[in-house]
Amino acid sequence: MLSEIINLNLFAFLLVFARLGTAFALMPGFGSQQVPVTARVVFALLVSFLMTPILLPLIPAEPAATSVLVLLLISEVLIGAFLGTIPRIFLGALQTAGTILALVSSMANSFIQDPISEQQSAVLSTFISTVAITIVFVTNTHHLMLMAVVDSYNLFVPSEGIPVGDMSDYIAHKVADSFRIGVQIASPLVVSGVAYYLGLGIMGRLMPQLPVFFFGMPIQIAMQIWLLIMSLSAMMMVFMQYFEGNLYNFAAPFGG
Repeated sequence: MLSEIINLNLFAFLLVFARLGTAFALMPGFGSQQVPVTARVVFALLVSFLMTPILLPLIPAEPAATSVLVLLLISEVLIGAFLGTIPRIFLGALQTAGTILALVSSMANSFIQDPISEQQSAVLSTFISTVAITIVFVTNTHHLMLMAVVDSYNLFVPSEGIPVGDMSDYIAHKVADSFRIGVQIASPLVVSGVAYYLGLGIMGRLMPQLPVFFFGMPIQIAMQIWLLIMSLSAMMMVFMQYFEGNLYNFAAPFGG
């Protein structure tokens, strides 16, 4: 009897870890390369260990066939990958906004290693992404990401298959929404940049001897940095509202 209970608990723990561990490996912040791999694995193991007794009623019985067990683990890994990718798509709105801001402020050629997207990005894109992920952890919104993964068992019950069509449709819509939110976040500086370019073009036509490039760029960079300072708090409020609102789609009360 004791051996059956141990086997059942180990099976449930493995199934929970397959989903939670994959999600934590891809989530922004938790899955960052700046965090040691050992720390990420230990964190995922601890959370899986704590959540296994709570999620046990939703865990199916251990299948007798090895092939069924493998398919069950693969489905849990895919669901975890989906849940870990979704917050990255939401955070991608700031990558779009930062790239647009860099273009309109003449700083698109200034690149730096972005610890959030883990790639070379414009300085402004790296800056606002770092500010956003800091706000996410300072305001404990990362708890909402953890809650969304745990409560996903209400949406994706193990052994019931993967809704590939719904997941693909959701990702496609959220990528489009992320791009739209990014453009909206960058809109104040885009409007000011277009107005400045228009005025600079008129000045260049009225004063052909004026070195527009050397005269206009320092003023443009200073003006856009000042506008970014003035509007950064509003940008972060819009992003956090978008980020939290979409995570609540997955974070339903357990058993509800």
